[in-house]
Amino acid sequence: MSWIPFKIGQPKKQIVPKTVERDFEREYGKLQQLEEQTKRLQKDMKKSTDADLAMSKSAVKISLDLLSNPLCEQDQDFLNMVTALDTAMKRMDAFNQEKVNQIQKTVIEPLKKFGSVFPSLNMAVKRREQALQDYRRLQAKVEKYEEKEKTGPVLAKLHQAREELRPVRDDFEAKNKQLLDEMPRFYSSRLDYFQPSFESLIRAQVVYYSEMHKIFGDLTQQLAQPGRPDEQRERENEARLSELRALSIVADD
Repeated sequence: MSWIPFKIGQPKKQIVPKTVERDFEREYGKLQQLEEQTKRLQKDMKKSTDADLAMSKSAVKISLDLLSNPLCEQDQDFLNMVTALDTAMKRMDAFNQEKVNQIQKTVIEPLKKFGSVFPSLNMAVKRREQALQDYRRLQAKVEKYEEKEKTGPVLAKLHQAREELRPVRDDFEAKNKQLLDEMPRFYSSRLDYFQPSFESLIRAQVVYYSEMHKIFGDLTQQLAQPGRPDEQRERENEARLSELRALSIVADD
């Protein structure tokens, strides 16, 4: 965006103050960063909801696989435990689906809509840049005739060049002013736009995990026997594994 000195076809006159150009680049740079952050957040939110759904679907699949295990036919207590687990997993999956739908509607879709405005913004910046190049080109043309000897033909060409310059200069100044006025307003609007979405995200997570606390609290109460320490369970599993290894059909040759 910045003016490049000594470039062929560039005017000697500084047609855009350096402070104005710096202001423009600063404001546009903030919007470019906002665009990238919006894209990244939308992508991460989509990955998160997809992972959530995959987790709860897998949990339901595991509980169904356990229900079809022959052990459930032989041990009523185990069947009751797995049935309680299956009920809990299905409840979890239902609440997870509600949470994901809420996030999709109140967070991901607004992010997508917000990101859709950036192509128009970037096109407006490109039009401003093209207007600036036209402005510089015609300003250089005017300066060329101003430096020549003031003969009749030269004065006529100088007058024509100035007439060509005027609407191009006005067009650039209008585009430049509009962008300098509206880019900061657009950047500031992100707060009011996204705050309801992020509040909705937090509420959805609070509701979901509150329900999970209830679901697994109910599941804990339905367990036939109190939980055993991990160390005790590991010792029991190792003892059973040793018994299995002692069988001739699995013994090493």
